[in-house]
Amino acid sequence: MRNYSKEDIQALEKYHRINLINTISGLKSVNLIGTQGTTVSNLAVFNSVVHIGANPPALGFIMRPLAVERHTYQNIKKQGFFTINQVHKEIYKQAHQTSAKYPADVSEFNACNFTEEWIDDFRAPFVKESHIKIGLTFVEEQLIEFNKTILIIGQIEKIILPNHGVLENGSVDHDALGTMTISGLYNYYNADAAASLPYAKIDKSDYIK
Repeated sequence: MRNYSKEDIQALEKYHRINLINTISGLKSVNLIGTQGTTVSNLAVFNSVVHIGANPPALGFIMRPLAVERHTYQNIKKQGFFTINQVHKEIYKQAHQTSAKYPADVSEFNACNFTEEWIDDFRAPFVKESHIKIGLTFVEEQLIEFNKTILIIGQIEKIILPNHGVLENGSVDHDALGTMTISGLYNYYNADAAASLPYAKIDKSDYIK
């Protein structure tokens, strides 16, 4: 067994430390966030989208410190709209490529062979190739003083997905839709369904025996 102290972790080689900490929490969702810039649309892959609440429905994601230009952040603050788009088995390589540092006047939609999809009157582009598409309006941002990252919170205004992607109880069937997961920045995994357990109650725990 390895036993790392805080000092041990800090003494690790830079990229070894980054990879260890980026992957230690396990598998996470991976999504494409679409925004509208001044001249072109922007698309970027994120591994930090989290559930904020169901009533009102809201999601959030972590933006790295603003020490350099962040096109997604700038567009969201200026336009007030953004989309979150599922990454599945057929597009994860293209999605990964959006993390390259393209200049502001280059659209990752074009550079990475994605199709902009404008639905109804929503003011941010969706990814046509994604099976799950979520449109959000910017609600607030929270600066995390500890490391200067920013939690961006958006309220869900629109959800688009295939009929077969929703189970009878309302849950999204990620297995059927081929959703991918990620560990760290570049280790991709299939999100295969293992089980669906009942709502946990203290007097009903037969399923753990």
